[in-house]
Amino acid sequence: MAKLYFHYSTMNAGKSTLLLQASHNYRERGMETYLVTARFDNRAGEGCIASRIGIGEPADTFSAEDDLFAKILERLASGPVACVFFDEAQFLTRDQVWQLARAVDDLGVPIMCYGLRVDFRGELFPGSAALLALADEMREVRTICHCGKKATMVVRKGPDGLVLKDGAQIQIGGNETYLSLCRRHWREAVGDRSDA
Repeated sequence: MAKLYFHYSTMNAGKSTLLLQASHNYRERGMETYLVTARFDNRAGEGCIASRIGIGEPADTFSAEDDLFAKILERLASGPVACVFFDEAQFLTRDQVWQLARAVDDLGVPIMCYGLRVDFRGELFPGSAALLALADEMREVRTICHCGKKATMVVRKGPDGLVLKDGAQIQIGGNETYLSLCRRHWREAVGDRSDA
């Protein structure tokens, strides 16, 4: 039975690595997969899912305007797909998550989404909130804070290295921009925000 999965974590937990490994496992057994990532996240190049450890694969892309049910249906028309993988799933819209749920239910294809749970302000991304509500199964991908505790939060750093407390929810970046922390150290870094 097909399911909608959400694998979530903070930055640098290895989500893309796990996605690429899972896709490889299918392909190694002769089954096709369909990889999709956010169009505007082109750190690894346009239409590419890449991991910090140096592995990567070409992927289709999505933007907020795309009908993902139609995109998956179009891909299935060209041949069977054992599993669909979405990287950067936090950038999905609520409607797109419903489209993915419909694809699982009506087309019988499993869909695995990988993404961040919260932004640098400690707030859920819209796509992540919808996935937390609709996914059949959720799995936390763990990483650690500098203190050794599980990291559940992330801070954004400015060009001067100082922690930013405000700004747009979406800003593409890697280790130079973001740092994963446990909640205690996130609170210290942002000045113990009472509104977070």
